[in-house]
Amino acid sequence: MLPAGEIGEPPVTPCCSENGDQKKNLKEKSDISIAALVENEQVCEGTDNGDLPSCVSAFIEKEVGNDLKSLKKLDKLIEQMTENKMQLEEQVLTVSSEIPKRIHTALKKAEESKQFLNQFLEQETHLFSSINSHLLTAQPWMEDLGAMINQIEEIERHLAYLKWISQIEELSDNIQQYLMTNNVPEAASTLVFMAELDIKLQESSCTHLLGFMRATVKFWHKILKDKLTSDFEEILAQLHWPFIAPSQSQTVGISRPASAPEIYSNLETLFCQLLKLQTSDELFTEPKQLPEKYSLPTSPSVILPIQIMLTPLQKRFRYHFRGNRQTNVISKPEWYLAQVLLWIGNHTQFLDEKIQPILDKVGSSVNARLEFSRGLMMLILEKLAADIPCLLYDDNLFCHLVDEVLLFEKELHSVHGYPSTFANCMHILSEETCFQRWLTVERKFALQKMDSMLSSEAAWISQYKDITDVDEMKVPDCAETFMTLLLVITDRYKNLPTASRKLQFLELQKDLVDDFRIRLTQVMKEETRASLGFRYCAILNAVNYISAVLADWADNVFFLQLQQAALEVFAENNTLSKLQLGQLASMESSVFDDMINLLERLKHDMLTRQVDHVFREVKDAAKLYKKERWLSLPSQSEQAVMSLSSSACPLLLTLRDRLLQLEQQLCFSLFKVFWQMLVEKLDIYIYQEIILANHFNEGGAAQLHFDMTRNLFPLFSHYCKRPENYFKHVKEACILLNLNVGSALLLRDVLQSTSGQPPSTAALNEVGIYKLAQQDVEILLNLRTNWPNTGK
Repeated sequence: MLPAGEIGEPPVTPCCSENGDQKKNLKEKSDISIAALVENEQVCEGTDNGDLPSCVSAFIEKEVGNDLKSLKKLDKLIEQMTENKMQLEEQVLTVSSEIPKRIHTALKKAEESKQFLNQFLEQETHLFSSINSHLLTAQPWMEDLGAMINQIEEIERHLAYLKWISQIEELSDNIQQYLMTNNVPEAASTLVFMAELDIKLQESSCTHLLGFMRATVKFWHKILKDKLTSDFEEILAQLHWPFIAPSQSQTVGISRPASAPEIYSNLETLFCQLLKLQTSDELFTEPKQLPEKYSLPTSPSVILPIQIMLTPLQKRFRYHFRGNRQTNVISKPEWYLAQVLLWIGNHTQFLDEKIQPILDKVGSSVNARLEFSRGLMMLILEKLAADIPCLLYDDNLFCHLVDEVLLFEKELHSVHGYPSTFANCMHILSEETCFQRWLTVERKFALQKMDSMLSSEAAWISQYKDITDVDEMKVPDCAETFMTLLLVITDRYKNLPTASRKLQFLELQKDLVDDFRIRLTQVMKEETRASLGFRYCAILNAVNYISAVLADWADNVFFLQLQQAALEVFAENNTLSKLQLGQLASMESSVFDDMINLLERLKHDMLTRQVDHVFREVKDAAKLYKKERWLSLPSQSEQAVMSLSSSACPLLLTLRDRLLQLEQQLCFSLFKVFWQMLVEKLDIYIYQEIILANHFNEGGAAQLHFDMTRNLFPLFSHYCKRPENYFKHVKEACILLNLNVGSALLLRDVLQSTSGQPPSTAALNEVGIYKLAQQDVEILLNLRTNWPNTGK
């Protein structure tokens, strides 16, 4: 037996040369023995002291027990235990012989590693001392070498400095030689090269070299520019530039004297040479910039030859529209705006036909006409920036200025193709102080216009009342004028440069719509007692028209773009819920939704009031019809011809008159909603107050059917093809009341037997009943008095 402390230790894998099957059998047997031992140990632990005799007794007790027949197992148990013992002894011997070998090998390897480590440490110490010694020896050499390198670098810098000076002087001498030989094109090309070198040198810290380079470029640039400008102005003078009158530009294009080819050739040569000076000119000439508050888009300077061409026009503009000249009148902005448009128009043909080909030939992307317009636009912007503060608080003058500027912008963009991305007058009007004043004035004049349009005698009369095809909406003059006002405001602000400014104008439009809605509501309340009157209907038409136009505008590309801009603003400010933002982003809602919802609510309230008014009149007219003696009317066979009940005449006459009146006063879409709402109430009223409140004999049922199908329903046949479909309760009640007796009996039996099951629905559908419930059908059948006497 093994000691108890060694039983639970796992065996070490033996290293003997057994084959695979032997190893497998040995493993299975060892697993069995271990299981037996573990089981034996558990039995021993169940005894009191855990000694060997008790353990054996417990094991035998478990295996044999009180069954004498189990004693036959003892031989087998002894044999098994003996085999287990032999296996355990073999494992112990294998383990005890293998472990020392492994330990010895590990110790040997550790010793070798220690020796290698000691060797490396010795080498490291030797190398460290050698390196320190070498560094100490090389230190003086390094100091001498570093000083020599610094001297070499200093000399190289001086040499490079001298080379730059030499190159600058060489380029300067070349320009001088070219000018002495009158070779201006080469001089200009050399100056361009020198200007490019100047730009490259800007990163250098050699301030004196930079100053020398810049002074040299400036010197030659001035000489070349003055010479070329003088020659260019002479050529322009020969062409009678500038063209002050429209006839001049036509004369230049039509008349071609003998010297014309030479003039245009010189023009092209000088233009190209001046164009070469553009790079150096930008180094010394800063473009005129208005204050940052105007937020003008960044743009390059106007090209040099166009600047020279603009000079006489700039002088004329400043002469006439600055200072104390009679033409400089602050209340007449149209004078200088019209003058600039005239100049652009006069020179367009010459620029397109003579100057643009030159630019295309040299590979420039500049558009001559737009460059010319851009130069003149700066004059306008400067003039506006100076004038606006002077008239900011004079509403009439300021409003006139804005109107003229907007007309100028419209013609500039539409006729002359000036891009909206260039600096324009809208940037000046977008400046904060000016823009807020513009909004205020726009609101003020819009409200004044609303007051005048609502107080006009023709406010509620349609301009197209005599033209049937045009007057489908029956729009009163005030509503059409108001929407025209909103449309004009849209045209005025749609070219503003930033979305934020456009959104502010959009808010102004929404405020105006709400204000107009409130005014319409106030007038409507005054007309409440005459809800069928002409003015009340005109107000309703106005509300419907404004709502329809706003819904149409919501799909306009301009307002969709504003919606996207508003979405970005709301997202930044967190002013809307995620649901609202999602609706805006998915285009489920629009920027006018709030206004449209309020107008639709007002429209519904007004229609409801009209429907209620007509319905009350119809109910009053139907009092006699309600009291008709349906039980005692003669049957159809007893009458030669069926005729309308006399008591139904007031009801139908009232209904006809009101339908005709409102059809003439309301637009088609409103009238359609009106009669459908009225029919819905009328259907319920006749069903509940007349049919369910009475009993019907055969004659009464036939008379009701005749009154409804031949008189009431046809009143609405002008407005739809099948008016009976809008009177579902009445129509189906008439069907039930006029069923022949046999069919009625059969239907009642089916209903009583099925009580709501599918067969009853099929039976009802078979006779034409789809709307009424089974209980309602049973009630209607019970209103019949012409049942046969069955003796029950």
